[in-house]
Amino acid sequence: MTVPAPAEPAPAAPRRGRPGPDGPRRVAILAAHRRAVDEGTPGYVDPATGLYVLTEATLRDRVECCGSGCRHCPFPE
Repeated sequence: MTVPAPAEPAPAAPRRGRPGPDGPRRVAILAAHRRAVDEGTPGYVDPATGLYVLTEATLRDRVECCGSGCRHCPFPE
């Protein structure tokens, strides 16, 4: 009897939280990200949602994408 291979996990949703070039929250998000990077903290509180967001540097330290659709993910989609 052949055991079927486990199903591949569903791909992560597009990075919904990533602001477009004309997004109204873009300036605040990028400022919060820059502040966190400059301070050496792993993330920041999103100014609009209150959720904790990891910086690109923190995500890069993980070595590979987690598939969660992180806003600052440095890995290819």
